[in-house]
Amino acid sequence: MKNLMKLAGAGLVATALALPSLAIAQDAEKVTIGVSIPAATHGWTGGVNFHAQQAIDSLTETYPQLEFVLATAGDPGKQVSDVEDMMATRDIDALVILPFESDPLTGPVKRVADAGKWVTVVDRGLAQEGIEDLYVAGDNTAFGRVAGEYFKEKLPDGGKIVALRGIPTTIDNERVEAFEAALEGSNIEIVGMEHGNWNRDKAFEVMQDFLSRFPEIDAVWASDDDMALGVIEAVKQAGREGDMWVLGGAGMKQMIERVKAGDAMVPADVTYPPAMIATAIRLTADRFVSQAPMEGRFIIGSVLVTPENADQYLYPDSPF
Repeated sequence: MKNLMKLAGAGLVATALALPSLAIAQDAEKVTIGVSIPAATHGWTGGVNFHAQQAIDSLTETYPQLEFVLATAGDPGKQVSDVEDMMATRDIDALVILPFESDPLTGPVKRVADAGKWVTVVDRGLAQEGIEDLYVAGDNTAFGRVAGEYFKEKLPDGGKIVALRGIPTTIDNERVEAFEAALEGSNIEIVGMEHGNWNRDKAFEVMQDFLSRFPEIDAVWASDDDMALGVIEAVKQAGREGDMWVLGGAGMKQMIERVKAGDAMVPADVTYPPAMIATAIRLTADRFVSQAPMEGRFIIGSVLVTPENADQYLYPDSPF
């Protein structure tokens, strides 16, 4: 990876995507771009699906020489099949992929790269470094660090907390490692940590188990807004709403609304926009319709959302 583009503001992202387009000849050679993403199994991936289709529709209208193949998968096996099919039957020139899980998709994506195709990996990195030409993601280290710093601020005297991890991926590892590092030097004790798989129902089950095992919980790092909703429901059913608060993440409008309203159980949130898939698709398209260099890393910063700035991150028309 030669270039590093680390952007924290939406304005900078918009500027980076405002690349030359009008000079492209209408009879340019056809380019086929495969887009492989997880199915809308929870709110964040629902947002990913929405923004991916929006980007494809817009780019297809602007660049008639671009053809897109969009596939969604509910599990790693289906996604592997989708990628192999794109290569075998559609002869794609580029692949934009948000891996369902890192390990199972590493080999198939490497075979795409080895065939000389352009590869853009989004969000959940591969298990082997250096395969992709372009990596687009939120700042997962910052996501964990910002959350950890908030816990230290809210619990200055320490306390007992539980944490829910996502699906086993490189980004989940980065978030958890940064969160734990940010807690160093505090008296905050993580009494329980389990995978909630970024799923509301799974998080509900995990939190029920935590509540039965730990009579004292001061706060919960749900690390995802869908999981936070599952956690909150479990806490309510246990009648322990007044005992703890919950920090999720990703910027779900329902959670931002609660932050804005001063909900004591949801005092803050951490951004991680699903619209990054649109950024990845557009940058990949620009690789073929402009002369702008695209190799490297495009990292979108994570921001702490509080009642004071919640309006800046509330998008009422968004599906997420």
